[in-house]
Amino acid sequence: MASDSGSVLLALLVGAAIGAGAGILYAPDEGGKTRKRIKEKAREASDDLLGEVARARDEISTSAQKQKLEFDKKLEDTISKMSYQADDIIAGLEAKLEELRKKNAQLQK
Repeated sequence: MASDSGSVLLALLVGAAIGAGAGILYAPDEGGKTRKRIKEKAREASDDLLGEVARARDEISTSAQKQKLEFDKKLEDTISKMSYQADDIIAGLEAKLEELRKKNAQLQK
């Protein structure tokens, strides 16, 4: 989801930068002033883009941390359930072993 909104935002920023650049180029003004305005608009677009990249990086980091915590909890729950099942299996095997010992003792008499 964050990737989609980031892509849309990036497209809007690029479109705005291109539109501003085209508007400046076609505006009747001196070459020096036009170059200065283009440079300013490019700097603004660059600053906006860097801000969006930082925001996206923070969102991704937060999302990754949240998913890691969820994975760790699910893993812990799974291990806990498996541990109980292993205990049940061991108890069952011990009961069977005791039965076999009793049968063996009866056969040896």
